[in-house]
Amino acid sequence: MDNQHLIACHECDLLQYEVLLPEGGVAHCPRCGAELYRSHPDSFERSLALTTGAILLFVIANLFPIVGIKLQGQFVQTTLFNAVQMLYTDNMWSISALVMLTTMIMPALQLLAMIYLLLPLKLGRVPPHFALVFRTLHAVQPWAMVEVLMLGVLVSLVKLAGLASVVPGIALWSFGALMMIMAAIAATFDPHGLWAKMAAAE
Repeated sequence: MDNQHLIACHECDLLQYEVLLPEGGVAHCPRCGAELYRSHPDSFERSLALTTGAILLFVIANLFPIVGIKLQGQFVQTTLFNAVQMLYTDNMWSISALVMLTTMIMPALQLLAMIYLLLPLKLGRVPPHFALVFRTLHAVQPWAMVEVLMLGVLVSLVKLAGLASVVPGIALWSFGALMMIMAAIAATFDPHGLWAKMAAAE
Protein backbone atom coordinates (compact mmCIF):
# COMPACT_ATOMS: atom_id res chain seq x y z
CA MET A 1 0.00 0.00 0.00
CA ASP A 2 2.94 2.33 0.63
CA ASN A 3 3.93 2.23 -3.05
CA GLN A 4 0.48 3.29 -4.20
CA HIS A 5 -0.35 6.89 -5.05
CA LEU A 6 -3.40 8.79 -3.91
CA ILE A 7 -5.47 10.38 -6.67
CA ALA A 8 -8.49 12.65 -6.46
CA CYS A 9 -11.59 12.22 -8.56
CA HIS A 10 -11.95 15.21 -10.89
CA GLU A 11 -15.74 15.18 -10.36
CA CYS A 12 -16.30 14.64 -6.61
CA ASP A 13 -12.74 15.03 -5.18
CA LEU A 14 -12.81 11.62 -3.49
CA LEU A 15 -9.28 10.55 -2.56
CA GLN A 16 -8.46 6.96 -3.45
CA TYR A 17 -5.48 4.75 -4.14
CA GLU A 18 -4.30 4.25 -7.69
CA VAL A 19 -4.41 0.63 -8.84
CA LEU A 20 -2.74 -1.17 -11.70
CA LEU A 21 -5.08 -1.86 -14.58
CA PRO A 22 -5.12 -4.73 -17.08
CA GLU A 23 -4.54 -3.84 -20.73
CA GLY A 24 -7.49 -1.76 -21.93
CA GLY A 25 -8.89 -1.48 -18.38
CA VAL A 26 -10.70 1.58 -17.03
CA ALA A 27 -10.76 2.88 -13.43
CA HIS A 28 -13.96 4.53 -12.22
CA CYS A 29 -14.67 6.50 -9.07
CA PRO A 30 -16.61 4.32 -6.59
CA ARG A 31 -18.61 7.33 -5.37
CA CYS A 32 -19.76 9.09 -8.56
CA GLY A 33 -18.75 6.66 -11.30
CA ALA A 34 -16.59 9.17 -13.21
CA GLU A 35 -13.74 7.78 -15.28
CA LEU A 36 -10.47 8.34 -13.43
CA TYR A 37 -7.98 6.90 -15.90
CA ARG A 38 -7.60 4.04 -18.33
CA SER A 39 -4.86 1.75 -19.57
CA HIS A 40 -3.61 2.72 -23.04
CA PRO A 41 -1.15 0.13 -24.40
CA ASP A 42 1.91 1.85 -25.92
CA SER A 43 0.18 5.20 -25.47
CA PHE A 44 3.40 7.20 -25.12
CA GLU A 45 5.08 5.87 -28.28
CA ARG A 46 1.91 6.14 -30.34
CA SER A 47 1.25 9.70 -29.18
CA LEU A 48 4.80 10.75 -30.03
CA ALA A 49 4.65 9.20 -33.50
CA LEU A 50 1.24 10.69 -34.25
CA THR A 51 2.27 14.12 -32.97
CA THR A 52 5.39 14.12 -35.16
CA GLY A 53 3.29 13.27 -38.21
CA ALA A 54 0.69 15.89 -37.29
CA ILE A 55 3.34 18.62 -37.09
CA LEU A 56 4.60 17.77 -40.58
CA LEU A 57 1.05 17.81 -41.96
CA PHE A 58 0.29 21.09 -40.17
CA VAL A 59 3.33 22.76 -41.78
CA ILE A 60 2.34 21.50 -45.24
CA ALA A 61 -1.28 22.55 -44.72
CA ASN A 62 -0.25 26.13 -43.92
CA LEU A 63 2.42 26.55 -46.60
CA PHE A 64 0.58 25.21 -49.64
CA PRO A 65 -2.66 26.36 -51.32
CA ILE A 66 -5.82 25.02 -49.76
CA VAL A 67 -8.01 25.44 -52.84
CA GLY A 68 -7.83 26.73 -56.41
CA ILE A 69 -10.62 28.17 -58.56
CA LYS A 70 -10.77 28.23 -62.38
CA LEU A 71 -13.08 30.95 -63.68
CA GLN A 72 -13.18 32.60 -67.12
CA GLY A 73 -9.74 31.33 -68.05
CA GLN A 74 -8.14 32.46 -64.80
CA PHE A 75 -6.83 30.19 -62.07
CA VAL A 76 -6.59 31.56 -58.54
CA GLN A 77 -5.16 29.72 -55.54
CA THR A 78 -5.12 30.72 -51.90
CA THR A 79 -3.58 29.50 -48.67
CA LEU A 80 -5.33 29.53 -45.31
CA PHE A 81 -3.29 32.54 -44.19
CA ASN A 82 -4.25 34.43 -47.38
CA ALA A 83 -7.90 33.65 -46.65
CA VAL A 84 -7.48 35.11 -43.16
CA GLN A 85 -5.85 38.21 -44.67
CA MET A 86 -8.73 38.66 -47.12
CA LEU A 87 -11.26 38.44 -44.31
CA TYR A 88 -9.33 41.13 -42.44
CA THR A 89 -9.12 43.32 -45.57
CA ASP A 90 -12.89 43.02 -46.03
CA ASN A 91 -13.40 44.41 -42.50
CA MET A 92 -14.40 41.02 -41.08
CA TRP A 93 -11.91 41.38 -38.23
CA SER A 94 -13.71 39.19 -35.71
CA ILE A 95 -14.13 36.31 -38.17
CA SER A 96 -10.53 36.72 -39.33
CA ALA A 97 -9.27 36.56 -35.74
CA LEU A 98 -11.49 33.56 -34.93
CA VAL A 99 -10.33 31.60 -37.98
CA MET A 100 -6.67 32.33 -37.23
CA LEU A 101 -7.11 31.46 -33.55
CA THR A 102 -8.96 28.16 -34.00
CA THR A 103 -7.27 26.80 -37.14
CA MET A 104 -3.71 28.11 -36.93
CA ILE A 105 -2.64 29.38 -33.48
CA MET A 106 -4.39 26.89 -31.18
CA PRO A 107 -3.56 23.75 -33.20
CA ALA A 108 0.06 24.93 -33.41
CA LEU A 109 0.18 25.48 -29.63
CA GLN A 110 -1.38 22.08 -29.01
CA LEU A 111 1.12 20.24 -31.23
CA LEU A 112 4.11 22.18 -29.90
CA ALA A 113 3.05 21.50 -26.31
CA MET A 114 2.64 17.81 -27.10
CA ILE A 115 6.09 17.46 -28.69
CA TYR A 116 7.63 19.56 -25.89
CA LEU A 117 6.29 17.14 -23.30
CA LEU A 118 6.79 13.87 -25.16
CA LEU A 119 10.17 14.19 -26.87
CA PRO A 120 12.33 14.98 -23.79
CA LEU A 121 10.62 12.18 -21.84
CA LYS A 122 11.43 9.80 -24.69
CA LEU A 123 15.08 10.80 -24.21
CA GLY A 124 14.82 10.23 -20.46
CA ARG A 125 14.65 13.89 -19.38
CA VAL A 126 11.90 15.94 -17.77
CA PRO A 127 11.25 19.16 -19.74
CA PRO A 128 11.34 22.44 -17.76
CA HIS A 129 7.97 23.85 -16.64
CA PHE A 130 6.31 20.48 -17.26
CA ALA A 131 3.16 21.29 -15.27
CA LEU A 132 2.70 24.72 -16.88
CA VAL A 133 2.99 23.32 -20.42
CA PHE A 134 0.63 20.48 -19.53
CA ARG A 135 -1.97 22.96 -18.25
CA THR A 136 -1.52 25.01 -21.43
CA LEU A 137 -2.11 21.89 -23.52
CA HIS A 138 -5.28 21.14 -21.58
CA ALA A 139 -6.50 24.72 -22.04
CA VAL A 140 -5.92 25.00 -25.81
CA GLN A 141 -7.29 21.58 -26.83
CA PRO A 142 -10.97 22.68 -26.99
CA TRP A 143 -10.00 25.64 -29.20
CA ALA A 144 -8.16 23.64 -31.87
CA MET A 145 -10.95 23.19 -34.42
CA VAL A 146 -9.43 21.71 -37.56
CA GLU A 147 -12.56 19.59 -38.08
CA VAL A 148 -14.75 22.71 -38.09
CA LEU A 149 -12.47 24.24 -40.75
CA MET A 150 -12.81 21.11 -42.89
CA LEU A 151 -16.59 21.19 -42.57
CA GLY A 152 -16.69 24.85 -43.58
CA VAL A 153 -14.36 24.29 -46.54
CA LEU A 154 -16.41 21.34 -47.81
CA VAL A 155 -19.64 23.36 -47.61
CA SER A 156 -17.95 26.22 -49.49
CA LEU A 157 -16.64 23.85 -52.18
CA VAL A 158 -20.11 22.45 -52.78
CA LYS A 159 -21.51 25.97 -53.22
CA LEU A 160 -18.66 27.11 -55.45
CA ALA A 161 -18.84 24.02 -57.67
CA GLY A 162 -21.87 25.47 -59.45
CA LEU A 163 -20.12 28.76 -60.21
CA ALA A 164 -16.58 27.75 -61.10
CA SER A 165 -14.24 24.81 -61.43
CA VAL A 166 -12.83 24.06 -57.99
CA VAL A 167 -9.46 22.32 -57.60
CA PRO A 168 -8.59 21.02 -54.11
CA GLY A 169 -5.05 21.99 -53.11
CA ILE A 170 -2.38 20.03 -51.29
CA ALA A 171 -3.27 21.84 -48.07
CA LEU A 172 -6.86 20.61 -48.20
CA TRP A 173 -5.74 16.97 -48.30
CA SER A 174 -3.21 17.72 -45.57
CA PHE A 175 -5.88 19.26 -43.35
CA GLY A 176 -8.05 16.19 -43.93
CA ALA A 177 -5.23 13.88 -42.86
CA LEU A 178 -4.41 16.22 -39.95
CA MET A 179 -7.99 16.03 -38.73
CA MET A 180 -7.81 12.23 -38.66
CA ILE A 181 -4.44 12.22 -36.86
CA MET A 182 -5.62 14.76 -34.28
CA ALA A 183 -8.57 12.49 -33.52
CA ALA A 184 -6.15 9.56 -33.18
CA ILE A 185 -3.98 11.59 -30.79
CA ALA A 186 -7.01 12.41 -28.65
CA ALA A 187 -7.87 8.70 -28.51
CA THR A 188 -4.36 7.45 -27.68
CA PHE A 189 -2.94 10.23 -25.48
CA ASP A 190 -2.89 9.18 -21.82
CA PRO A 191 -2.33 12.12 -19.43
CA HIS A 192 -2.17 9.77 -16.45
CA GLY A 193 0.57 7.71 -18.11
CA LEU A 194 2.44 10.87 -19.07
CA TRP A 195 2.61 12.00 -15.44
CA ALA A 196 3.74 8.53 -14.41
CA LYS A 197 6.52 8.62 -17.01
CA MET A 198 7.55 12.07 -15.82
CA ALA A 199 7.73 10.83 -12.22
CA ALA A 200 9.85 7.87 -13.32
CA ALA A 201 12.25 10.13 -15.24
CA GLU A 202 12.90 12.44 -12.26
